[in-house]
Amino acid sequence: MLFILYYLVAIVVLVCHFTGVLARYNLEWLVLVLAVTVFPAVIYL
Repeated sequence: MLFILYYLVAIVVLVCHFTGVLARYNLEWLVLVLAVTVFPAVIYL
């Protein structure tokens, strides 16, 4: 269940990044947080 939730959040963050929503609200750091969390999530799950 957490695996599916993680990927749904990742997809939403990436879509918002490519549409420019994150840049508009100064939330580009979410992409970096997502990138850092990919490796532990993949190893753990």
